[in-house]
Parts: sequence; structure tokens; C-alpha cells
Amino acid sequence: MGLLDNTNQASYYSGNDLGNYQFTSLHDIINQFMVVYVGEDKLITRAKITDVQFHAMRSLQELSFDTLKSCKSIELTVPATLNYPLPIDYVNYTKVSSVDSAGIKHILYPASKTSNPKKFQEDSNGDFLYDIDNNLIESGELVVNGSFNGTSNNWILNQAYFGDGNGFGLPGSATQPVSIYTGSAPNQVVGAPEQGWHFTTGQLGIEGYDLVKDQGFVQHNVPIVQNQSYKVSVTTSGITSGCSIKLYIVDDAGYYGNTSAITTNGTHEQTIVAAENGYGMEPQTVMIKQEGTPGSSSLMVNIDNISVKKVDFEETSTTWSSYKSTTPAENRTDDYQDETYWPAGGKRYGLDPQHAQVNGSFYMDCAAGKIHFSSNISGKTVILDYISDSLGTDKEMQVHKFAEEAMYKSITHAILSTSNYGQKLVPRLTREKFAAIRKAKLRLSNLKLEELTQILRGKSKQIKH
Repeated sequence: MGLLDNTNQASYYSGNDLGNYQFTSLHDIINQFMVVYVGEDKLITRAKITDVQFHAMRSLQELSFDTLKSCKSIELTVPATLNYPLPIDYVNYTKVSSVDSAGIKHILYPASKTSNPKKFQEDSNGDFLYDIDNNLIESGELVVNGSFNGTSNNWILNQAYFGDGNGFGLPGSATQPVSIYTGSAPNQVVGAPEQGWHFTTGQLGIEGYDLVKDQGFVQHNVPIVQNQSYKVSVTTSGITSGCSIKLYIVDDAGYYGNTSAITTNGTHEQTIVAAENGYGMEPQTVMIKQEGTPGSSSLMVNIDNISVKKVDFEETSTTWSSYKSTTPAENRTDDYQDETYWPAGGKRYGLDPQHAQVNGSFYMDCAAGKIHFSSNISGKTVILDYISDSLGTDKEMQVHKFAEEAMYKSITHAILSTSNYGQKLVPRLTREKFAAIRKAKLRLSNLKLEELTQILRGKSKQIKH
């Protein structure tokens, strides 16, 4: 009956399952519970396996939050944007720290007095702006997937001719199917694609092949509002002679504004106003079209990084913009090299301890699913220690043996508290459940006498040993 009788030491030490003996799988706990706790003349006379599975998973979740040890962590490099997406199985953090060149952690403290609230667009009078469906328009980027990461359905390519006076109202025969072709770089295709705009592979943007005058592509449902100014940008490459690209924005009334002609490679940024030009286009759209006249050779161009943002509302919130652009309070330190230890004597009363350090700060933007950092951490390596609910993958569904009894008590309490026949036992089971959880916490706290003594020896009070 030994648990290791079928495991040899060679396979263990050469495998990838090191240290797993300290855990019991959730599958084994459920099976053992059904054998020991459920049946005639037992505590639970009858129970469905599905009910036991549900309560076992819920018990594992609850124990994961504040009882079981968390071993999850992720290392990241803080980008220039000063934010990073939270891990896929993130529930809460336990510690956030930066790492120096020696590999030593430095604790980062939460910036509790800032946030990244939603900011909605306003006109010059301070009135809210609405899209065509009368919904408030958030600040920030207005187009979806302007970098064309993959074959996006947000863009309609090969929309063909815009210069026929009918705007987007074209016959179906004018729209060719979107095709995907491969190549080692923009403008290096395998085979000859059909005429028009095409998604490229490798997240290279989209490419226009053998373009004719007024051939373009479009994205619908972009919340452009009449008489408002917008900052638009687009990156072009591989332009051949005669190619002339323009970006159009169309407001909620069908009026449009456009950039000047783009005939060179690079990133082009302009500020344009909707409703500067004629009426009749499909409302709230962004489009790009080729307006040059083909010469002897086929016109080519690669398009990437399309951006449309309302002027003065480029940031999602003013609070976040101010937080990331200023020198953090944690960096405003005094010079102690002049042998004057308190150059700010009398001015430190009421100092918030979270700002009395130079490591930097962060805050969790739960709504956006991102962690934001102060500007002094840009480019640094940061470690995020966090907890999950242990249900992300089947491999994670395991319980430390110190908490195995707490699992059995939690499942028993949950099943009988939701049944009609076990109500008299609930008070007793409640006490047993919490007693088992307290015992598990003490075991998992991993307190060692020698380590506690060593910590106390580092304090000012002498500890005899």
C-alpha cells in the first residue's frame, strides 16, 4: 500500500515531477471522499459524484485564497507604456518587486492614492459626445486592431472603388474575397495575389497589390463625431512610384475629413476634422484608399499601425497620464552626504511610509486587467508573485498534504449544509471545518524555531540562546 512502491528513484530524479509527493491530486481527494465519507451507516448516506466534485473545487478555491501557499510568479520587463497585462490565471497579488543587477528583490509598494478611471470624450463646451447608438465614447484609440495582428475581421479589405459617387454603396461584384499570402518580408510574395488589399502573414500589416485608383479598405462602427478634431496616423512602406494614399474619417452624419496625400514611406501623423467635406459616406467609418494613377508598373504599398484618437483625449484618463509622466514621490530623496542627517528636519511629520522609499510604486487596474508602474521602473525587471484559485489547469488541481484534512471537512460541511437531512450536524461540522483550516494554516506557515531565533537576534534586544 506504499505510495511510492510503483515509483523508482531514477525516474523521479530524472523527471519533471520533483517535489510532487507533498501534494494530493483533487481527483484522489474526490475518490477517497466517496469511499470513506459516503455510504450506508456513514456521515453522508448518499451524495452524487457531481455534487462532490463541485464542492471539492469550491473548497479548493477558498483554501487557495488565504490558506494554501502560493508558488506562482511571473518575471516581466516594464515597457515604455508602464503597464503590463495581468497573468491569465491571476486572482490577487501577494508581492510585487523589482530586481537589481545582483538578482536581489526590492519591494514595490501599491500607490493607493491613484487610479485609472474611465474618461469619456467631451466637446469644447464640456458636453459628453455620443456614438451613433447614443452611447458615451471612451477616450483613447478608436479603431480596433490598427496594427493588423493576424487576419482581423474588423477591417473589410478589397472594398474597391470609392470614387463612383455612391460612397460605400457598391455592388457585391465589386468586392473581391480577402486572400492571405506568405512572404519573408513585405512585398515579397509567394505567387501572385489577386488585385487589391490583402492581409499579410507575420503581423506585417496589410499590403496593396496592383492597386488601381480609388481602391481602398474600411472599418465600420468607429465613433467619429461631427465637427471634432482627430489625430490620425498611419505607417507606410514599400510605396512604388505613382502610389498616393489618403486616410479618411467619416462622422455620424456622413461627412468626412481626410489627410493630405501620402506618397513616401514612414509614419505620417496629421490632425483632421470630420465634416470638412461632402456628404453621403457611410457614417462612423475609417477608410484608406489609393488615389494615385497607375503607371507602367503595378502600384504597391504596405500599411500598418493605423491610429485615430480624438484631440486632447488620447489618454484613457488624465489621472493615469499624470501618474506615469511625473517623477514619483518615492524618488524625491534628500542628500545625506553632507553629514547632516536631517536636512528636512521638522518636515517629515506625517510622512506616508509607502513613499519613504526609492523603489517605486504600482497599482492594479482590475477593470483593464493591467498592472501599472511608476515612471522610475521603466525598463526594469519586475517579479509579480500572485495567487490563483488552483483551477486553471488539471495539473494545478492538487492540495498540499498539510491541508488535506481541511479539504475533507470543507466538502463534508458544504454537502450537509445544502441537504435537508444533515442540518442538525451543520453546527458541529462548521466548528470542525474551521478547526481543520486553522491547523492547515499553522502547518503551512512553516515557522521554524531556529529561523525565528535568528530574526530576533537581529533586533535591538539581546536574546539569549
